[in-house]
Amino acid sequence: MKKELSPSFLHLTAAQARTLAKNMPPEEVLYELADLYKMFADSTRVRILSALQAQELCVLDLAALLGVSQSALSHQLRILKQAKLVKSQREGKIIFYSLADSHVESIFKQGLDHVRE
Repeated sequence: MKKELSPSFLHLTAAQARTLAKNMPPEEVLYELADLYKMFADSTRVRILSALQAQELCVLDLAALLGVSQSALSHQLRILKQAKLVKSQREGKIIFYSLADSHVESIFKQGLDHVRE
């Protein structure tokens, strides 16, 4: 449901405001984007993504590398997988995790570059 634009803009004309509003993504898409960024709000998840950016890893290796329990790690991996940020591949009894695609790597790298500036 689109809200009507208020006629009291400080610097925009009504036509400019309509054009801007028309070109914005739908609210549902913006909510999904907000949910995506929430995935980066947990330091354990960010550390997992950082490790997986370097290479594919199994739960045991990730747990040892990050110093967290397998249970806590599995919980966070499940959240990341549901958010389509990581994917898994089974090899026998071992499940390996990696970043879901190049978009995830790009989002992570851009965020890292931003905080390093």
